[in-house]
Amino acid sequence: MYVEGTLAYSRYDPTFVATDGTQQRALPTRWNTFSSTVGIGWDFRITNELVFRPILNGTIGRVSSDLKIGQSLVNHVTDSNLQFLQNGSLDAYGYGGSLVLDFEHYRETYEIDAELRATDIYLRSFGSSSEAVQGSATAQQVSLWTRWRAPTGWHALDRPVRYVLELAYSHYFGDSAGVLGFNDLTSLGVGLELDSSKYPIVITRTRALVRYVFGHNVHGVSFGFAVSF
Repeated sequence: MYVEGTLAYSRYDPTFVATDGTQQRALPTRWNTFSSTVGIGWDFRITNELVFRPILNGTIGRVSSDLKIGQSLVNHVTDSNLQFLQNGSLDAYGYGGSLVLDFEHYRETYEIDAELRATDIYLRSFGSSSEAVQGSATAQQVSLWTRWRAPTGWHALDRPVRYVLELAYSHYFGDSAGVLGFNDLTSLGVGLELDSSKYPIVITRTRALVRYVFGHNVHGVSFGFAVSF
């Protein structure tokens, strides 16, 4: 049996252009996103290092928008899309599944993980979501994720401290394609990992990574914290 879960927070700063018919103004916004995803699956071992894993997923999240501009233009525009940008929000839940090929190649001096994943999630708004963003959509993507881990020469918790290098690529399909102006995202990450497997606790590894994410007309930096059980 395989169980996964994520808690995530992200902040975006897209800029939109609005007009009241006589003037145009750039609308710099801030989108704050909170989400949680869980998955339950089963491993079918193909070889000692390769696993096929179907997963059932469920997710819930919230996006809130904060419009950073004076009210002179906003007060003259009643379009529902603009009203969402001005302190609007979207609450959504979703369900679906993933198909994963997971490759794990572990040696004393290094570890390699690679995962090819196809995901299809149906999303629907609920609750007090703003009128402009009410509805449903299907989020579809194919992603390739790779990670290299090796000892740094340092030790903590009676185990080697490892450095971590990460490369990931995602391509979006269906309703997800082009929504924010891109169909692809690439991520480069670097960080450290602590191994606590010697001790009788649930958490076996703890990782902290900094990632640089980029795509067509978009880029950003993120910080990730994860634990393995």
